[in-house]
Amino acid sequence: MAGVVLETLSWKKLIALGILLLLLLLSFFLIGGLVAPNPSNVMVVLGTKCLRKGSHMQEEWFIPFGGNEKCDSINSVDEDRVYDEGISANQIVFSFWLPYMRDGKQLDFSRWQQMLLTVMQLDIQYDPKFPMVKGNQYNCSLLAFFELGSLHYDYYLINVRVPVEPYKGINMEIGSLMDIWVIGIHQNGGFTKVWVSIKTAMFPIVLAVLIWFWRRIMMLTRPPNLLERTLFSLGIAMSLLNLPLEWLTLAVDMPFMLMINDIRQGIFYAMLLCFWIIFAGEHIMDQVERNRLKHYWKHLAAVIFGCSCLFIFELSERGVRLTNPFFSIWITDVGTKLALSFIILAGIAACSYFLFLCYMIFQVFRNISAKRTTLPSMSSARRKFYLGVIYRFKFLMISTLFCAALTVCFFIISQLNEGQWKFMDQDLNLEYTSAFFTGVFGMWNVYVIGLLCMYAPSHKNKPMETDETSNEEEVQLTHLPSETSSVQAFAAKAAAD
Repeated sequence: MAGVVLETLSWKKLIALGILLLLLLLSFFLIGGLVAPNPSNVMVVLGTKCLRKGSHMQEEWFIPFGGNEKCDSINSVDEDRVYDEGISANQIVFSFWLPYMRDGKQLDFSRWQQMLLTVMQLDIQYDPKFPMVKGNQYNCSLLAFFELGSLHYDYYLINVRVPVEPYKGINMEIGSLMDIWVIGIHQNGGFTKVWVSIKTAMFPIVLAVLIWFWRRIMMLTRPPNLLERTLFSLGIAMSLLNLPLEWLTLAVDMPFMLMINDIRQGIFYAMLLCFWIIFAGEHIMDQVERNRLKHYWKHLAAVIFGCSCLFIFELSERGVRLTNPFFSIWITDVGTKLALSFIILAGIAACSYFLFLCYMIFQVFRNISAKRTTLPSMSSARRKFYLGVIYRFKFLMISTLFCAALTVCFFIISQLNEGQWKFMDQDLNLEYTSAFFTGVFGMWNVYVIGLLCMYAPSHKNKPMETDETSNEEEVQLTHLPSETSSVQAFAAKAAAD
């Protein structure tokens, strides 16, 4: 009897493969926890208040420090010079040099840092004419500033002017603007090196296992079934996610890299969610022929619709920022509510999907338990074989649930962690360590490699002890077609009985 590797592999080899995959998974968590620094870092820069001079005040760049290039600046808008020289708000330019100086040494950006997200904090002095919460300064929310998809240059100079236009009512009745702080969040260069190294190492491994899996499929006399085609597609999505395109950013300015990574991540999410539905559905064993994609169209349509909504939201944010880094959907009340609604609905949908997957796997376990009632009527060799297959299959389903739970947690936490600066909730402080980040990514690779190895067609027959005088045993063997899963054949045997 030929089936898949999961059914025919000896216990010693199966345990050895399981230990190898477990050690590989632990290594991902250890690398993230012991080697990699935090995924991102935060820097806070106070703007230097430079003065624009001249009758026409032509447009020019103001540099906050240096020799002859340093701008003429003031320390405070309340100092005597402001009143003596009649300096107006239109003459003040807040200048920022990123990254800032530390201990008298000028830092510079590295291309390993990949991206930069900035928000602004305004210090506005309390004015009795505009009563709010009384205090030295107003408690202002953070303002979205700009986002860069690559850090190709060593330094970035930013000039911000807050002009006052009484006739147009621009920037009126807001109190006295004292200072502007720019808060920058960038990816840690050390974490990027570890991250890219992991992808570089796993890409050829997953690709080699994927090619080996498909060659085994092509050697069969039958066409690939739905589960095999879906698993192959999942391997392609995993390979696409592993492709280390980040190496190109070290030589070429690629501001669209963030969007490409999000698209690759979205493709993998969609393929993984579709695979789990088909994987569980193909093993429910209720005598319903499901080896066609049309039997899952309702479930898959819901997954594709949800992923499409997230893709549209991605294009409306990062897609527009390719031409205008200062654009943000969060700057208006309507945009903020819309973006928050997308994030909340995405979290609810992810939790609902996980509950539905638990229900499908519960159905699988319930049907398996019902089929086990036929085991006592079988010979000892056959009963021992089927018990081993059932135990292996249950362990694989539990591993699938564990992988799904971590994936849902990772998706929700990453969405909230990315959005906490954007929806200006300073009280929300969600952090996930590098170990969790690399661990979940490694778990996806280990899970896909394990599935490709376990569900590859086996080319060896599983010998069973038979009793030549037992006609009943011969009938049982005739219900086990070749190149078919033993679990499915077991279900067919139970139904026939």
